[in-house]
Amino acid sequence: MPRTTGTTTSSNEALYAFDAAKRAEHGVLCGVDEAGRGPLCGPVCCAAVILNPDDPIAGVNDSKKLTEKRREALFEEITNRALAYKIVFISPQEIDERNILWATMDGMAQAVAGLEITPDYALIDGNRCPPGLIQPAEAVVKGDANSASIAAASILAKVSRDRYMLELDKQYPQYQLAKHKGYPTKLHYELIAQYGIQPFYRRSFLKKQGYWHD
Repeated sequence: MPRTTGTTTSSNEALYAFDAAKRAEHGVLCGVDEAGRGPLCGPVCCAAVILNPDDPIAGVNDSKKLTEKRREALFEEITNRALAYKIVFISPQEIDERNILWATMDGMAQAVAGLEITPDYALIDGNRCPPGLIQPAEAVVKGDANSASIAAASILAKVSRDRYMLELDKQYPQYQLAKHKGYPTKLHYELIAQYGIQPFYRRSFLKKQGYWHD
């Protein structure tokens, strides 16, 4: 796959500058983000990334601002060029047991702990840091639009979860998971009403909507 030049573009210079300032103050930096908190089914995916400050990847940005094709290309760039990364899936069962917030917090902590290089400081997307991290951490609201490391983590999490849902779609084509990725669309609710729920559904989410009863 073609390699993006090792210079930032105008669209992500600010993201790398944000990280550079944090790195100068705190040392080795990792960015952490998740994908899939809102869907009715499938896992939540958490990712942690330590980018190489000497090998910036052009185009890294909030995954929501990128096309699917661009996310896929950047996924390969990041996994090939980052100093370290870790991707963690948290199952629907764990989400039901712990609730989505704490299941996600646990997934983020697992991702940081699983890095082959131990970071000195973690930048977490959102307004809350996971408990149990061994290093200092900072929550960054809209971090995927402000930090290159968090943006890279958002890409890894988004692409990994989308790939997971595409594989699930092959096993359960009647739910059209490739189309909505498990999110609560009108079509998805209609398909649940028609075909019922499977083990990969989040019962705690469906209970709120009246599709599941204890």
